[in-house]
Amino acid sequence: MPAKDIYHDNVKNALTKDGWKITHDPYSISVEFRSVFVDFGAERVLAAEKAEEKIAIEVKSFRSASDIADFEQALGQYAFYRSLIARTEPERKLFLAIPIDAYETTFQEPIIQPALQDLSVTLFVYDPGKEIIVLWIP
Repeated sequence: MPAKDIYHDNVKNALTKDGWKITHDPYSISVEFRSVFVDFGAERVLAAEKAEEKIAIEVKSFRSASDIADFEQALGQYAFYRSLIARTEPERKLFLAIPIDAYETTFQEPIIQPALQDLSVTLFVYDPGKEIIVLWIP
């Protein structure tokens, strides 16, 4: 099992504050004899619709020396996990969780935009210090 991101618990607390029930920590996806681990699986009941919403969250901190290398790695994991989830639990939606500072800088750069758009990346923007969800980009 991979090591937890430095903001793992911050994101977990933000989800809980927002009314999500953490159902998996980590959320594992298995195909035959191999497994991969997404940081969280979470659910919440939508009262007005009496339906259940299921998500998976892959947490990233963007703290290395190269934000572009961080993005490349995060995007690869995101695409891989989304492909597997589509086949194993298609009702669950995957989000890439990124800190607000990465969203306001790296994720606004013109070189990043085509990949976000072409791959329809769904984002979960969080404030690690306040442990809150800042923005959902479905």
